[in-house]
Amino acid sequence: MRKNSLGVALVAVAAVFAAFTGAGAATAAPVSKPIPNSSPGWLTHGKNLGAASPNAAVSARVYLAPNGGLDALKAAATTASSTHKYLTPAQYHAKYDATASTVNAVSGWLTGAGLTVSADPNHRYLDVTGSVAAANKAFGVSISNFTHDGLSVQAPTGAATAPDAVAASVIAVSGLDTTVSVVQPLTQKPSPPSAGFRNAQVCSHWYGDATPATVPTPDGTTLPLFNGKVLPYSPCGYTGPQLRNSYEAGAAAGLNGHGVTVAITDAYASPTIESDANRYATDNGDAAFTAGQFSQSMPDSFRQVQNNKSPKQCDASGWYGEETLDVEAVHAMAPAANIRYYAGKSCQDSDLLDTFSRINDEGVANIVTNSWGGVGDVVKPTLLQAYEVAFLQGAVQGISYVFSTGDSGDEVTNLGTPQTDYPASDPYVTGVGGTSTAITQAGVTAETGWQTTKYGLSSGAWAVTVPFLYGGGGGYSSNIAEPAYQVAAGIHSPNGGRALPDVSMDADPTTGMLVGQTQSFPAGAAYDTYRIGGTSLASPLFAGMTALKIQASGHGLGLLNPMIYANHSGFNDVTGANIDAGNIRVDFVNGLDATNGYVYSVRSFNTTHTTLTVGTGWDTETGWGSARAGWLTPAP
Repeated sequence: MRKNSLGVALVAVAAVFAAFTGAGAATAAPVSKPIPNSSPGWLTHGKNLGAASPNAAVSARVYLAPNGGLDALKAAATTASSTHKYLTPAQYHAKYDATASTVNAVSGWLTGAGLTVSADPNHRYLDVTGSVAAANKAFGVSISNFTHDGLSVQAPTGAATAPDAVAASVIAVSGLDTTVSVVQPLTQKPSPPSAGFRNAQVCSHWYGDATPATVPTPDGTTLPLFNGKVLPYSPCGYTGPQLRNSYEAGAAAGLNGHGVTVAITDAYASPTIESDANRYATDNGDAAFTAGQFSQSMPDSFRQVQNNKSPKQCDASGWYGEETLDVEAVHAMAPAANIRYYAGKSCQDSDLLDTFSRINDEGVANIVTNSWGGVGDVVKPTLLQAYEVAFLQGAVQGISYVFSTGDSGDEVTNLGTPQTDYPASDPYVTGVGGTSTAITQAGVTAETGWQTTKYGLSSGAWAVTVPFLYGGGGGYSSNIAEPAYQVAAGIHSPNGGRALPDVSMDADPTTGMLVGQTQSFPAGAAYDTYRIGGTSLASPLFAGMTALKIQASGHGLGLLNPMIYANHSGFNDVTGANIDAGNIRVDFVNGLDATNGYVYSVRSFNTTHTTLTVGTGWDTETGWGSARAGWLTPAP
């Protein structure tokens, strides 16, 4: 058997090399096929500066299809999630890893063109290095120098190709285009997380319990009515117990996430995360982590990624606030769950994708929350199929993936046309959108979709200063087809695209969560608290609640969406009824203290400045609505 498999591999390599070079068939042209999503999406507006030097360096990664093909893995993931019969990581690798003969065949094609190849131990990808000349020969491209969107890059002038004999085994290639492909944290905080920030303490402890009529402004400023009504001050930031006791009211006794592991992915790692989370919990009436309850999985090193357009796009300290929010929100909703943080080497797509490999191969986590994403999906991401393989491996192992849907509404302000954001728009993850949420001592008393217009004071009246400030992502993908579970649920997608969000939770920074973090203040580093929002809050809130459902069920759930769309009775339909037009925000001018005075604004709820709407049933702002105790009933 061993000798025979090697012989087959050598024959395959010889066949591929012959097909690529034309050896033995002088009159036949090489047959090749495009590699999916390998043509740079910016080509139509980039400027070609001419061919790259043939000796210039190329570093690429070629992703391999799972054994049996992507469609077979999709079918297996759907079946596993309905039967709850899952594979271990070892069983997955034995069944679905690309075979040695496939690795040899693809390697033979690449090395035959003069490239150097090294294989991932689990055959997910091949790392490829060499020259532009060798890459041009291997991938059938012409690599040129370009400028686009303020960047100077090296990239192919069209789609990369692979020889017909191995084309079905190649699902993606990255690195031929040197444009830095990064994701961003989806938090909304009034100053960069790396710098200290404090909220002015003119705010409501519970929603609506402080207004200008009961609490005067600290500097005597007279605040006018808003559309003839008195608006309350924004909440100071909901604490863990306030959020948990409101969303999970009525849950079965003993549901607290015990025995479940929630994974969190972000770029980099805050050096003070565990001490910050423990102090935040104990200061607000919850228990600190027990020994071993919080753990971290780190890459071998971290790296800074910069480009000449956004030099701080991958700033490590800028991700610390994101990680802090994720950890503290999950712990708030599932106080007994284990939390395992998987740090990405950087905020590049490929580095975040690597965190999923670690999660799936460890097989420890039951659910993964991801509070980051790209901007828009009008062009299919280069790594779309590689991402999907990761999500599908998780599903056949009983692991659920949850993503924030973004903080730019329908993306029209950023991109000019309505778009959804990826990876939230992938059909094999659950996209969590955002609400503006009123929490009182009676629980969640009102909700609407999170889409904000900002008003400032002008001549004694409120006037629009920013028509669309921010809001939860949603709408219909322009490039990813509507999945069967949405069609079966009667969701009408006008363009046939994947509809978002699936569900929603609190995300509006005006009604956001209070978090505690060690920050950089003028006098030095110190722990302090501030209110924060974004769908970066919504995703860990939902993941934390779902940990309770996993606990109640006694097993992992895999793909969540087929279950949600078949029966969404565990979600409160968010219609926008009975909530104020907005809240009054009181902020320090300098973001720290009253030295430079105060600034006043109204942040509206559910602005009409986007194509997204909220209403009865599923909608493009809140999906099926926000989770309640009914979501926590055991899955069969």
